[in-house]
Amino acid sequence: MNRVVHFEIHSTNLDQMQKFYANVFGWQITDLGPQMGNYRMINTGEDPAGVRFPGINGGLTPRHGAPPQADQAVNAYVCTIGVDDIDAYMGKAKSAGGTTALDKMPVPGVGWLAYMKDPDGNIFGLLQPAQ
Repeated sequence: MNRVVHFEIHSTNLDQMQKFYANVFGWQITDLGPQMGNYRMINTGEDPAGVRFPGINGGLTPRHGAPPQADQAVNAYVCTIGVDDIDAYMGKAKSAGGTTALDKMPVPGVGWLAYMKDPDGNIFGLLQPAQ
């Protein structure tokens, strides 16, 4: 089966986005420098044995164009991040400058899901798996 193996977050302010994602999720982000177009590699962590939703790593890249407008329809894949406490991570995202795009809701048999926006307007999901 063909699986998603990498994601990219586009940003007008790479330093701000690096700080946001490192502070909220603890991701390790490495700047590859100007010779690589200021691309930054994102390591989201290791998957422990038996994890229900295995993760992937990605990158942070300069945005080529305007950021998304408020209330604009989603026009890209939305990445969802597995968390152990959705309320805590929604709070962390808000404290770091993010906003709520769609409040948490139950997904029967799966868990709790919410959608947030980072300070550059990118939408991401938070998923707290059911016990």
